[in-house]
Amino acid sequence: MSELPRYEYVKLADAIAAEIASGKLPQGAALPGERAMTELYRVSIGTVRRAVVELRKRGLVATLPAKGTYVIGMPEPVGDAPEEGEPSA
Repeated sequence: MSELPRYEYVKLADAIAAEIASGKLPQGAALPGERAMTELYRVSIGTVRRAVVELRKRGLVATLPAKGTYVIGMPEPVGDAPEEGEPSA
């Protein structure tokens, strides 16, 4: 069975999360403005806005009105978190 298609905003959020994880966007760094991101990633402004909401839900960025969106966290490593009920190392 093939993988289901993903929404463009999720793909964009994943790409930005990867940039955060790699250190290209370190903690405290400002994300480009919405208009700049539309040109940079070649997506609509609606896609950019939904991607930023997704990144906020993941706890990776915070938006300050009239100031911008800033990196505040790192993505959780996949598969490294202990299961519920398991003791952590």
